[in-house]
Amino acid sequence: MQLQDILYSQGFGTRRICAGLIQQGLVMVDGQARREPAEDFDPADLQFQVQGRAWHFYEKAYVVLHKPAGTECSQKPSTYPSVYTLLPAPLRQRPQKGAVQGVQAVGRLDQDTTGLLLLTDDGQFIHRMNSPRHHVPKVYEVTTKHPLDPSQASRLMAGVVLDDDPRPVRAAACEIAGEHHLRLTLTEGKYHQVKRMLAAVGNRVEGLHRSRIGELVLPPELEPGQWRWLSAQDLAALRA
Repeated sequence: MQLQDILYSQGFGTRRICAGLIQQGLVMVDGQARREPAEDFDPADLQFQVQGRAWHFYEKAYVVLHKPAGTECSQKPSTYPSVYTLLPAPLRQRPQKGAVQGVQAVGRLDQDTTGLLLLTDDGQFIHRMNSPRHHVPKVYEVTTKHPLDPSQASRLMAGVVLDDDPRPVRAAACEIAGEHHLRLTLTEGKYHQVKRMLAAVGNRVEGLHRSRIGELVLPPELEPGQWRWLSAQDLAALRA
């Protein structure tokens, strides 16, 4: 694969921009500056540097981000900063078919919700993680305004009716972990679902944090706003 095409596939700009980076000696492979855009390399496991930044070739990008509060999961946010600004430019610019570029959030979290957010440019992966048919569990740590009681947890497990859907919405699991702390597991995602479910049982969400998707737990080393690539083990846990 030509070096300029490798850079283009990773989101470093148009092919012309990528060729220019190479011709200026700003791209290094195996510790050497490469100046020939058409030079061929095996992209598998290829590591290179662009303008001093180390990069690893990924045919598809899969990343986990610790979403901070006060951010929107939108490319065009209305009020708060976009979570996409927390990612390096190549991830935001990876070429895709159609008008959309870069990695996309695998489901959205509200601006005040924190925690585990996946982003990828793999459309099939996004569909699998989001589709209610696959029952991918998502675990939320909920801080409530009013003290919790077992009857509220029982109602959430039995199912509550939301105002826009006559079908009961049920929690897959529900654990009272403290007087104001509920651990709630869902396998589908509706607009403001956790907040509306808690309101339906007479309580109110004061804080919301997603701690797990499938078997993947939010990496403890990630501070709010930080991200990392998903490992092969991470992906296996998500696809299990």
